[in-house]
Amino acid sequence: MMQSTPFSSTASAPAPSSGSRSGVREATGALVLADGTVFRGRGIGAHGRAVGEVCFNTGMTGYQETLTDPSYAGQIVTFTFPHIGNVGANVEDVETTTPAARGLIVRHDPTAPSNWRSERSLDDWLKMNGIVGLSGIDTRRLTRRIRDGGPPVGVIVNAPDGNLDIDAALDEARAWPGLEGMDLARDVTCTQTYSWRETCWSLNDGYGVQDNPTRHVVAIDYGAKRNILRCLATAGCRVTVVPATATAEDILSHRPDGIFLSNGPGDPSATGAYAVPTLRSILQTDVPVMGICLGHQLLSLALGGQTRKLERGHRGANHPVKDLATGKVEITSQNHGFAVVPESLPEGIVPSHVSLFDGTNEGIRLQDRPVFSVQYHPEASPGPVDSHYLFDRFMEMIDRRA
Repeated sequence: MMQSTPFSSTASAPAPSSGSRSGVREATGALVLADGTVFRGRGIGAHGRAVGEVCFNTGMTGYQETLTDPSYAGQIVTFTFPHIGNVGANVEDVETTTPAARGLIVRHDPTAPSNWRSERSLDDWLKMNGIVGLSGIDTRRLTRRIRDGGPPVGVIVNAPDGNLDIDAALDEARAWPGLEGMDLARDVTCTQTYSWRETCWSLNDGYGVQDNPTRHVVAIDYGAKRNILRCLATAGCRVTVVPATATAEDILSHRPDGIFLSNGPGDPSATGAYAVPTLRSILQTDVPVMGICLGHQLLSLALGGQTRKLERGHRGANHPVKDLATGKVEITSQNHGFAVVPESLPEGIVPSHVSLFDGTNEGIRLQDRPVFSVQYHPEASPGPVDSHYLFDRFMEMIDRRA
């Protein structure tokens, strides 16, 4: 069994730093939870501190895509895989202009990168993007804490001088309200409408350009990842991206062949205050609609369903989901802390996918209209490509309407 390093102690209340006697290194970083638990370790990345909901991600690869996923706004990400940072970082693997994750927690100090695509170390990339990091703590213990008690509010601190100020961090953690009731889509959405033409990456050519689109899709940006837009472009679409606050009139004025509802962060009930009326107006038309993640939750709310906060959330690239229509199981990439309550869905709305981890809803479809959504990320960045067929399904719906 892997042993904790000397400076990864935990306590039920703030404790002094471990000092330097007997070869024990001075703690330069800490995670302070709102219940008073303190995890001490080594600070990495940007100096300072940040508050957020502490979650864990089980992915073994794709840490840069994860940290730049807008769905992680308001969250401090703990990776359960111990070796994070080995392949460094580059400009191609970012999923949004400004990373939204508030902090990073890893077991081991990131090593020097060893990958032909690397342009800088993970530590340098964290500093460049203002992300506070912490290494050297017992991430298995923290993960069990989240698994058993739910994602706590915490403050992550990186203080190279060793002045962690645990009391101030504890006060900040206890004052933060948490994600329930918080609309974060406004923080990560685009500020104006734009067009997207870039297609998916390939080994020999990198990213391509869609020069001959055969369909036009409007994507509502609740916190869209770039690879979602690339998948739409690769499928033959001219993509127009609009802000989360766009009205139905704004969206339909682009005369789309289909409408895509993106992923995003925060509480769907809070974002639904302005998104649901828009979606209800869109649903009165016959334009095909596809939603994922937050878009799936908002679509369910617009149809009369309800959402709830999950006890621990689903975050990783190894989540098995069953397609109830075909019986096939696909391994999916997921990142969400809320879920649709299937029992709340009105008649005519069919649950289409289910999680094989905990039985929660993973998708819906309408019986009488070309509308469907899933809770997971079919664009696979990072993650497996089992769910790319959903983009083909969306294209088929558009083509049948043409």
